[in-house]
Amino acid sequence: MKRESAGLVETRCYTIPEEIALEHGGRLSETTVAYETYGKLNKEKSNAILVCHALSGDAHAAGWHKGDEKPGWWDIIIGPGKALDTDKFSVICSNVLGGCKGTIGPSSPNPKTGKPYGLTFPLSP
Repeated sequence: MKRESAGLVETRCYTIPEEIALEHGGRLSETTVAYETYGKLNKEKSNAILVCHALSGDAHAAGWHKGDEKPGWWDIIIGPGKALDTDKFSVICSNVLGGCKGTIGPSSPNPKTGKPYGLTFPLSP
């Protein structure tokens, strides 16, 4: 691991307790979103940067997971002294809804049935 890396990181999950309404009229309850953070949020909470990934990506944008052979997909951009300098900024990257790797999607269990959503997963147009 190089010194200018974001270091060892961990993917975390947050479950939104309220039901959320989707733009096309669908609804999701118990919506879990996977995310990673790099750097520290300042007292004023004014140094946050949200990084959004491509539809086929995931929240692992920088740093290393234990046992990884390579760093996150944007490690060249996120970290101490880099364009998104984690000595100055608090960077967060979350998975998109319907994505894989921890955020709710078609393979997630529907809380009403206990079975995977599959084709019943509420999609946005």
